[in-house]
Amino acid sequence: MAVEPSVAELLDRFGRTYAEEAGITLHDKPSPLYRLLVLTVLCSVRISATTATAAARELSAAGLRTPRAMVDARRATLIAALGRAHYVRYDESTATALGQGAELLLDRWHGDLRRLREEADGASERIGELLREFPRIGPVGAGIFRREAQAVWPSLRPYFDERVLAEARTLGLPGEPEGLAGLVASGDLARLAAALTRASLAHVGAG
Repeated sequence: MAVEPSVAELLDRFGRTYAEEAGITLHDKPSPLYRLLVLTVLCSVRISATTATAAARELSAAGLRTPRAMVDARRATLIAALGRAHYVRYDESTATALGQGAELLLDRWHGDLRRLREEADGASERIGELLREFPRIGPVGAGIFRREAQAVWPSLRPYFDERVLAEARTLGLPGEPEGLAGLVASGDLARLAAALTRASLAHVGAG
């Protein structure tokens, strides 16, 4: 598929997904999907994406890559990992949210987010509703997860939240999901969504 030059430039400049920044090689497997859920929780407060992705890397480096490992970890281990990433304002509440979320995932979906997807029959809106049952994850967080997970969950495609669509319109690109999705191959939809999110943040910063 030919990519419009402006879109190619956008992907080249901003097209790194937040999962990639957090060191997550995303696959449709329990551990990387759980790490994406953790990243979503970390992003769901008023804190920079840079700090949130750094915190996700530190938690992974501490061995907290599965809900079982998260539940079994000492609270001090979580706090220390968050502190190394300078994720300090929300460290206590985040440790609580991560622990409770890991317990929910283990109890209801046996530690496997693919079971959540199956419960939702792959439907994007229902997946979003189920994600909001995790502590701290609201509509924005559920959107973050789906935006990134569409790379490995085809039933989510195309997923662009309103911020992404608004930025697309600002840049003169199609402002509705199907039209925007038609600009890139399906495998690049998550990258395009991330690129438009980053471009939007760059515009805010420039303002």
